[in-house]
Amino acid sequence: MITTEITQTAALWAPTALGRIDLAHRVAMAPMTRSRATGEGLVTELTRTYYAQRASLAMLITEGTQPSEDGQGYLATPGIHTADQAKAWSRVADAVHEAGSTMVIQLMHVGRVSHVSNTPHGRTPLAPSAVSAHGDIFTATGTQPMSTPREMTEPDIAQTISDFRRAARLAIDAGADGVELHGANGYLLQQFMSTNANRRTDRYGGDVPGRIRFPLEVAAAVADEIGADRTGYRISPGSPLGDIEEADVAEVYAALIAGLAPLGLAYLHVVHLGDEALLRSIRAGWPGSLVLNRAGADIDRRAGDVQDGLADVISVGSLALANPDLVARIRTGAEMNETDRATLYSGAEHGYTDYPRLAA
Repeated sequence: MITTEITQTAALWAPTALGRIDLAHRVAMAPMTRSRATGEGLVTELTRTYYAQRASLAMLITEGTQPSEDGQGYLATPGIHTADQAKAWSRVADAVHEAGSTMVIQLMHVGRVSHVSNTPHGRTPLAPSAVSAHGDIFTATGTQPMSTPREMTEPDIAQTISDFRRAARLAIDAGADGVELHGANGYLLQQFMSTNANRRTDRYGGDVPGRIRFPLEVAAAVADEIGADRTGYRISPGSPLGDIEEADVAEVYAALIAGLAPLGLAYLHVVHLGDEALLRSIRAGWPGSLVLNRAGADIDRRAGDVQDGLADVISVGSLALANPDLVARIRTGAEMNETDRATLYSGAEHGYTDYPRLAA
């Protein structure tokens, strides 16, 4: 067990709103892939239990959920592009609402972070350019190098934007309070912004305005479909995940934020990797609500970000995963369960819905 020292968390407990999404306080659950969906991309009753258990958090951002068959990169991840998938998510949304929280479905198109055998249709992954990501990915037959993707044509780009739009509509119709666009962690939206994954010379590549065009068009389409006040956008500036390089981090994110700002999105979700000057620049340039994921920081440090106005809401990952009653533990200064890393991406109840609660 580890102990979290709680001394100045009062700033976390004031209610707030992210666009149309009303939050009882300022602590949200970060999106975390758990790889427990069915082969058809359906979330299950176990998923329903998992999220409902964590409903003391003010907003639950779901695991990355593919907006199309092309968007899948990992085994056993859920989708939101069929009627059956939407129906399964509706049961999760109902459980979260009954338990008193809100739920945002994260839309994650992995782009080149995939293997051809991991997609339901066995198709070559799509990406801004036909440049493979260095690294391996787990498949049904073991670990394999990630597949070399196919460069997206402009019709592919138009279809993918339409896929995001339709998935967002399915998510809202299924009862989600909003959607979050996953523009972080080396996936498709960030690949377009990258200086090594995007080698295009057309209007979707090259200079900064070209490399941010696709992410901005996706965000605009989703905001148009479901309302900007139900749309969030996640970024991880400078993250090397997915073999991403961003040679012009400050410039490209300043331009992205300037392009997103007029849309009036519900929030910007920032994965902070240690560059304080960059984080403060993003905060200064973003006119709306900011959700901050300060990886590895203790609760006091995160509460200080809210108190200082650097964040409006904090998102918590592994602590929420391992502590279904995290809010009670923060409020009382109780010990925290440690995360069982061996069960992060496999298994059934163990390491998923069986973490002990304080009452036990």
